[in-house]
Amino acid sequence: MGDGDAGYPTFTHVTLTEGPWAGWTVYEGEPFEDHAGPFHYRMDESGAPVCAMRTEAKHMNGGGFMHGGALMTFADYAIFIFAREHLTDSSSVTATLNADFVGAVPPGALLECRGEVVRGGRSLVFLRGLMTVEGQTVFSFSAVIKKTGKRT
Repeated sequence: MGDGDAGYPTFTHVTLTEGPWAGWTVYEGEPFEDHAGPFHYRMDESGAPVCAMRTEAKHMNGGGFMHGGALMTFADYAIFIFAREHLTDSSSVTATLNADFVGAVPPGALLECRGEVVRGGRSLVFLRGLMTVEGQTVFSFSAVIKKTGKRT
């Protein structure tokens, strides 16, 4: 984590140029997400953000499927990607994150997340999204991001 203006951390967006994730961007500098990921994002053909991750053994629960906390962490990452345009000049936090666990996610799966800003206001940003594996919905969510102050 680097030093940003007014003591805020500096986040780095690195677009990968090689390997299976070539063309995807990673968002480095958030210690927990760096540990919990790796998480990736890119813009799809229509210009909408899409996030993705490949599930690993570290993401699994005792039953052999993706842990609910890992799904929630990935959703929390994704909402800040979806809301980037609304958060350019402010620091912010997740105020609410509501989830429905719809299906099991196995090890090695490509988990994709798509979502949208439902409404962006002066202090709150409302979002919703879906996670899928091979086109099947496994997780749906809604969230609110609270802007906590202006970055200088």
